Amino acid sequence: MPTIEPVRVVGLAPGSLRLTPSARQILEKADLVVGGKRLLEACPVTGVEKLPIAGPLAPILKTIRKQADKGRRVVVLADGDPLFFGIGKRLGEELGRENLVVEPNVSTMQVAAARLGLPWHDMDFVSLHGRDDYSPLYAALVRADLIAVFTDAKNSPAEVARALLERGADCFTMTVLEDLGTPQEIVRTLPLPDTWGMEFSPLNLVVLERQYPPEIELALGIPDHFYLHQKNLITKLPVRAAGLAHLGVMPGSTVWDLGAGSGAVSIEASHLARRGHVFAVERHKTRAAMIRENIRRTGAWLVETILGSMPECLEGLPDPDRIFIGGGLGGPANQDSELLDVACERLKPRGRMVVHTILLDSLHAAKDHFQKRGWHFGVTQLQASATDSLAGDLRFKAQNPVFILWAEKP
Repeated sequence: MPTIEPVRVVGLAPGSLRLTPSARQILEKADLVVGGKRLLEACPVTGVEKLPIAGPLAPILKTIRKQADKGRRVVVLADGDPLFFGIGKRLGEELGRENLVVEPNVSTMQVAAARLGLPWHDMDFVSLHGRDDYSPLYAALVRADLIAVFTDAKNSPAEVARALLERGADCFTMTVLEDLGTPQEIVRTLPLPDTWGMEFSPLNLVVLERQYPPEIELALGIPDHFYLHQKNLITKLPVRAAGLAHLGVMPGSTVWDLGAGSGAVSIEASHLARRGHVFAVERHKTRAAMIRENIRRTGAWLVETILGSMPECLEGLPDPDRIFIGGGLGGPANQDSELLDVACERLKPRGRMVVHTILLDSLHAAKDHFQKRGWHFGVTQLQASATDSLAGDLRFKAQNPVFILWAEKP
């Protein structure tokens, strides 16, 4: 990369927007100052060209690069620490980190932690700026006891509270810190339902704190009797473990569990797809309600329950990397179903699908389907036996044999 005039990135103190002495010296030598309207208004330097950040960032970055290439001294203003959920990352990606000189300030997170007296080295951080997808928040709820959430006008504290309540994550308290570092500063700990309809300052930070752990620890191999299920409709633990192993869920995978039943596969898949998305699709209202309750009890808030008939209810979901079908290919309710066609079309290239069947007709139908498409596939038959009490002793009781069919999309 050609050498350019280094771009100075200067952090202003949260709220007060004060500058450090060294930052003032940098600004006094600037040819162009770039920043949000609020930061530019707080800039003490006059007689210098200013470029407000409004709208898409790409044109602004292009202008910064062009001016730096000309040898002009460009200073970019940021709030707090520019490298902590700030513009510093995007500048480094665009210009190269070797072309940045960063003058950090105290971050908003440091001020918030000080106000609450909370050590924050073990805290998780989630930014919802410009996001429609709350999966990073749900993933943080699973793994962390303290979470800082950076909001925006759309993703307000009330929306964060709504998202938690919809998933049943009412074991967290919410503290909203508004206008930190200003005379208008407010710190409020609020019950999640009380935020409905509340107005908050645009400058706010949310801190979530877990009050108690889930009833059941989220892990692989949760005992079957820990799950609520209907009419024994649950993928038994040995078969579930084998199916998840064949599925090969990765940390960033998007997983569809079709015909989810109790949600056991979805819930344990979310333990593996800790940065991804997991959708448990079920057409029966009672079973869908059981899935939601199992999610609440295990704290598997990354799992989203989809109630509806397949394949119609799959239309709005993101394309998956992994698909598990534990129900939905057999039985009178699914005659002439297009489910397998839709699943194959929507699965991403090099994605993997696992189908569990107990009926030979369903096995042959699925096998023929993959064979016609030229997919690499295989079948494992599994019949597990578990101990059972009999006459004061133990015996092995056989479970139903299950065919585990796996296939990879080219």
